[in-house]
Amino acid sequence: MTRRNKRSERDERTHRIHQKIGRIVVRFFVWLGIAVLYYIGFSFFFDTPVEHRMKQSMAQLRTEYDRLSARYDTLMAVLENVSERDRNLFRTLFESDPYDFSTLLESDSWQTRERLMGLTNRELGEEFSDKMRRFEERVEALHRTYTQLQERIGGSSELTDCIPSIQPVVNNELTLLTASFGLRIHPFYRSLTPHRGVDYTVPEGSRVFATADGVVKEITSKNTTSGLTVVLSHGNGYETTYSHLSKANVKKGDRVHRGDIIALTGNTGLSLSPHLHYEVRHDGLRVDPIHYFFMELSPKDYQRIMRIAQSGMQSFD
Repeated sequence: MTRRNKRSERDERTHRIHQKIGRIVVRFFVWLGIAVLYYIGFSFFFDTPVEHRMKQSMAQLRTEYDRLSARYDTLMAVLENVSERDRNLFRTLFESDPYDFSTLLESDSWQTRERLMGLTNRELGEEFSDKMRRFEERVEALHRTYTQLQERIGGSSELTDCIPSIQPVVNNELTLLTASFGLRIHPFYRSLTPHRGVDYTVPEGSRVFATADGVVKEITSKNTTSGLTVVLSHGNGYETTYSHLSKANVKKGDRVHRGDIIALTGNTGLSLSPHLHYEVRHDGLRVDPIHYFFMELSPKDYQRIMRIAQSGMQSFD
C-alpha cells in the first residue's frame, strides 16, 4: 500500500511539472507573438533610426540624381548644338558631310549576334530579304551619285586639278605626320600657340610634291623663321605653303602640276629638327590640310590619320 501511494505521488508530481512546463511554453509563445505584432505595428507607423537615415539618404540621392539629369540634358543640348555647328562649318569649307566616327565605331556585333540567334529561320529569311532590298537601293543610289560625280568632274576637270588633294611627301604608312592643325606646344617658347598647318618628320633631302596644279607665287629665303619656303597659287582661292626646305627645284612664275617635285625637305629657319611644315589656304583663310588628302586616303585611312594627328601636342616650328 505504501509503495502504491509513493508511485501515485510521483506520477502526480510529474504531471504537475509537465503542466508547468506547458504553461511556460505557451506563455513564451504568447509573449513572442505579442512582441512580433508590436514590432510590426511600430514599424508600420514609425521608422527605426536606421530606416530614417536610409530614407534621408534616398531623398538626397534622388535630389542629386534629378539635378545631374537636368545638367546632363543641358550638356547634351549644348554638345549637339556644337556638333551641328561643326558639321555646318565642315560643309561650308569642304562642300561635303564629315565622317561620323561615333557611328562608325559604335557597332555592337555581340548584341547583334545574340539577337539573330533568337530569331527563327523564317524571321532570318525575312530580315535577310529586307537587308538585301535596302542594299540594292543603296547601290542604285550610289551608282546615280557616281554618275553625277563623273559628269561634274568631266565638266570641271581644270577646277578639280587646282584643289590640293594629296600629301606633300611620301607617307604611305601615315606615321610621318607628327603635329596637326590647331593649338600646339611651341618647341622653343614652350607655350600653346596656334599651329596653322601640319608637320611631317622626314629626313633632310626628302622629296616634296605639289599637291595640286598651280603657279609658283613666291619663294622666301632661308633667313626667316619659316626658312626656305615655296608658296603655290592654285586658283579658285587655294594656296599651299611648303616651309623649312633645304632646296627649291622651282622658281617664281613656274607652272607646276600635282605630283611634281618642287623642293627637298630641310631644317632651315626656326625649326626643331628636319621636317616639312605644310599649309593650305582657301580664300585667305588657313584650313586644316588633313581634310585635303582625300585623293589618296580611304575613309579608314582618313580616320586613322586623324587619330595620329590628334595624339601629338608639340609642333616642330
